[in-house]
Amino acid sequence: MSAVASPTRPEAADLPWYRPVGEECALFEQAYRLRTPLLLKGPTGCGKSRLVEHMAARLGRELVTVACHDETSAVDLTGRYLLEGGETVWQDGPVTRAVRSGAILYLDEFAEARSDVVVVVHPLADHRRELHLDRHDETLVAPESFMLVASFNPGYQRGLKELKPSTRQRFVAISFDYPEPGVEQEIVTGETGLDAARARKLVALAAKMREVETLGLAERPSTRLLVNAAHLLSAGVAPRAACDHAIVQALTDEGDVAQGLRELVALVF
Repeated sequence: MSAVASPTRPEAADLPWYRPVGEECALFEQAYRLRTPLLLKGPTGCGKSRLVEHMAARLGRELVTVACHDETSAVDLTGRYLLEGGETVWQDGPVTRAVRSGAILYLDEFAEARSDVVVVVHPLADHRRELHLDRHDETLVAPESFMLVASFNPGYQRGLKELKPSTRQRFVAISFDYPEPGVEQEIVTGETGLDAARARKLVALAAKMREVETLGLAERPSTRLLVNAAHLLSAGVAPRAACDHAIVQALTDEGDVAQGLRELVALVF
């Protein structure tokens, strides 16, 4: 198996900001060079998509992102015939465009995809690296620069939707969780420029909320929510109001649960 040639690297200042929490950047690059599909597992808002954006820019590759959900069909992703000026014209979908151009294809929340989408992706995720376009009577072989990356949240809705073993075992996997407090503070500060003291309080607030099981939250507060709150704080919004709008109201519509979260906010701010 030949290695992928190294593209021209952009300057670090031009890359989407990303703070590594482990060896994920090095593993991503090795998977790219070995033409191995990569699966990112972890909760909402923990940095999976930002890693993909950062690495696509770092590797100098186009990024094609597909947000998977149960309304999206294989035809939506591969392509279809359309009428243009009285003629029937084939139009590639995003997956087909990514394969043709040798881009990095990112299937976000892949576990939410319909079964017909998964069937289309399987030949791309093994040694064949092929995409079959039945409606166009064409089979595409992915160039060396093409890479398949998928992500999913194993704990979403208590595991009602999971990837099948036949799908998971086609990927090298990286597990994510919310960062350690010191790292999470660096991320909040690096993303927003918020001062260290208030970033530390936001991280402490998230830690308290993540520990409280009795509130019955479907999802724990993510690093993404902390970044949103930090942006509001940097813009001059009062701390409790910033946390209420960016964290509390984003997590729940239940009055009792929201009140419990606001009490935690009041303890920190």
